[in-house]
Amino acid sequence: MSQAGVDLDTSLGYLLKEASSALRAAMEEVLRPLGMNVTKYSCLELLAQRPGLSNSDLARGAFVTRQSMNVLLQSLEREGLVTRPAEAPVGKVLPTRLTPRGRRSLDKATVAVRSVELRMLAGLTEAEQATALRLLRSMTRALHAGDGA
Repeated sequence: MSQAGVDLDTSLGYLLKEASSALRAAMEEVLRPLGMNVTKYSCLELLAQRPGLSNSDLARGAFVTRQSMNVLLQSLEREGLVTRPAEAPVGKVLPTRLTPRGRRSLDKATVAVRSVELRMLAGLTEAEQATALRLLRSMTRALHAGDGA
C-alpha cells in the first residue's frame, strides 16, 4: 500500500527548508575566511543587540543546545571576543558581553552576512520584501502557538 507523499514542488515547508539551507551555506562561505561560522556570528550578533544574555538565552537565540553554547562561549572567551564574570552577580547566570575585539570581529562578519542577504533579496521589490517578512513572521507565530511556546 502506498501513501501519498508531500509534493516537494509545491510544499512550502520543503521550500523554506531548502531556502534556509541555501542561506546557511552562503553565510558559512562568506564567514569562513573571517574565522567564523554561522553559530559564532549569531552569538556575537545576539550579544551586540542584547548585552548580558545568559548561556541559555544565547543557545535559544542561536538555535543550539546549552552545552554547545557553553563550549562556544569558552572558545570566544579564550579568543578575547567575549567576557563573562568569574562569579554570577545574581543567581547562577553569568552574563556575557562583547569585548572591543569581539565588536570589531562582528563588524567584519556583519558586512559579509549582509552581502548574502542583499544577494538573496536582489530580485524582490521593497513591497515583496515587506510581504515576505510579514508572512514568515505569521508562519512562525502559528507554529509557536501550536507547540505551547
